[in-house]
This record gives sequence, structure tokens and C-alpha cells, in this order.
Amino acid sequence: MTGRGKLMLKRTVRRSHQLSAESIAKDLQTWCGLQMSPTTVRRELHGMGFHGRAAASKPSITKCNAKRRMPWCKARRHWTLEQGRRVL
Repeated sequence: MTGRGKLMLKRTVRRSHQLSAESIAKDLQTWCGLQMSPTTVRRELHGMGFHGRAAASKPSITKCNAKRRMPWCKARRHWTLEQGRRVL
């Protein structure tokens, strides 16, 4: 795939926000005159960093880690700014 083709593919995805590779391939042919199979579209989008999944929500801190952090924080509550900078 050429650089121009990749640019048109990226622009098409951002413009249409469509999820299926088949519909993106049809749009590319309609708007740009590029003929690509859905498999090629899927492969190229994956290579560009577009993935067909939602990000999983993850908790910031586990319960176990929170229990360990609290005594550590309380013990260092009265530290000066310089002491804190050495930790970070």
C-alpha cells in the first residue's frame, strides 16, 4: 500500500467513525477510487494503531496496595519538600 493510500485510509476512518472493514473499503472506493479488500483495510488499520476494541477500565489501586500505602504515607506525613522529591 502506498503512502497516499495509507493517508486516505486514515482520513476515511477519522471522518466516518465506522467500525466494519467492509464499509470502510466501500467508502474508500466511493470517495477516493481506491480498491482494497476488507482484509487489507483491517491489516493496515491495525498497523496504524487503530484497534476494534474498547479500553478496559482498570482500578487505579488494588485494595491490598491501598492498605500498604496508608501506613507508608502516614509515616512520611511531615516530610519536607526536599525529602519528598528524593522519593519521586
